[in-house]
Amino acid sequence: MNRVALVGAGPGDPGLLTVRGRELLEAADAVVYDRLGTERLMGLCRPGARLIDAGKSPGRQALTQDEIGRTLVGLAREGLRVVRLKGGDPFVFGRGGEEIMALADAGFGVEVVPGVTSAIGAPAYAGIPVTHRAVATSFTVVTGHEDPTKPGEQTDWEALGRVPGTLVILMGMGRLRAISERLIAAGRPADQPAAAVQWGTTHRQREVVATLGTLHDVAAAHGLGSPAVVVIGDVAGLAGRLAWRTAGPLAGRRVVVTRARAQASDLSERLRILGADVLELPVIRIEPLPADDAIRGMLARLGDYRALVLTSVNGVEQLFARMAERGLDTRAIHPDARVVAIGPATAAALNARGLRVDVMPERFVAEGILDALRGVDLDGAPVLVARAREARGLLVDELRARGARVDEVALYRTVPEDAPDADVEAALRADYVTFTASSTVRNFCALVGDRLPELRARVVSIGPVTSRALADAHIPVDQEAGVFTLDGVCEALVRDADEPA
Repeated sequence: MNRVALVGAGPGDPGLLTVRGRELLEAADAVVYDRLGTERLMGLCRPGARLIDAGKSPGRQALTQDEIGRTLVGLAREGLRVVRLKGGDPFVFGRGGEEIMALADAGFGVEVVPGVTSAIGAPAYAGIPVTHRAVATSFTVVTGHEDPTKPGEQTDWEALGRVPGTLVILMGMGRLRAISERLIAAGRPADQPAAAVQWGTTHRQREVVATLGTLHDVAAAHGLGSPAVVVIGDVAGLAGRLAWRTAGPLAGRRVVVTRARAQASDLSERLRILGADVLELPVIRIEPLPADDAIRGMLARLGDYRALVLTSVNGVEQLFARMAERGLDTRAIHPDARVVAIGPATAAALNARGLRVDVMPERFVAEGILDALRGVDLDGAPVLVARAREARGLLVDELRARGARVDEVALYRTVPEDAPDADVEAALRADYVTFTASSTVRNFCALVGDRLPELRARVVSIGPVTSRALADAHIPVDQEAGVFTLDGVCEALVRDADEPA
């Protein structure tokens, strides 16, 4: 089995990752990733996977190419399953060939998973087909930034000025004026349509359409810079007619998602559909608790409970994981037990495991569960409440006050997650920060520390319990979800964005 896989992440839209790429990423023990084009895929990595940033960002490069090669070889020698996650396609100006050679020289085989290159993906998302039967029957892809250590430039701009069809230039924004002048001098018409697409396929995408002679000035006037793809040819003039992407109500807004990494994608995807530029800043991590007497006793008495109360999707996942460890399934649960879910997401998780939900409150908080169970005779009834260690005591206290014999079993806890300084800085300057649980509030405050007064983002809370935690932290709440769900958070964001400044 090949220990290392070179996986093309595509140009930025996570939906463009191949099925094989996702399989390898989810199973990897270690992931060496480029920063550009891979950010939104890191949530696919399994908990505990070693994540190594090898990418470039303005003013820094995490690892040199030689260091990347040595890192991959070192991880493979440890016996790990390694994914080298590269933006776009590994072999389109991605230096994938160099990395394979380093691994081959060390005796390791490599699997290569191609990715969608930005040379095609970015123009397509801007409504520009690189070929069109009536306009262009070929396209040429070149780099505008060659290796500065080479003795001479390989790209023959004079020849490209005479080549018909579409010309796609990657990494050329820094030299756009000089490149345009050379192409025009070689015979490309100055009035030929041309376009620049920045952050193609992502929700940060912006594009301009001009002519070869004016593209540099138009792009500069609109503030377009790197990373961008330049398209020169008559196909660029089709952008307006073939545009297929529409701006959502959150277009242009950066929204921070503070949920645990494994869960962040649910909210993030909803926000991206609405046009938001999403920054995932997972401030908590879900950590299963080791089996103790309470957990073992709960599993032994599973068939005795007359009510099962689940207050989160995490609780459902952890309960069924513990049941599976003991070889148990839904048949171990009493057939007449009432199953209580705090909200629709928890109910969906239970339904997916074959368990029908009997009670779901109108308000998706502990108080709502108590209201929904009002009138139900619980006197002397054994009740299981399976949830997080740090959950509020109200629910259990009230159920016991009504006569129920409650087993409160903590299956997991939420622990703080660290984050790069650059992500913290970006979160403080974002348009919105969303909070979906009290634990995210506490750990966000711990992560930000004494920089909390610098927070300029508007704050959106999923519900009153989270809002109380924000108030305790002296963070004003700008919007609270009317329905305490992820969709409710999205509706609150759209509502706020629609309000006049």
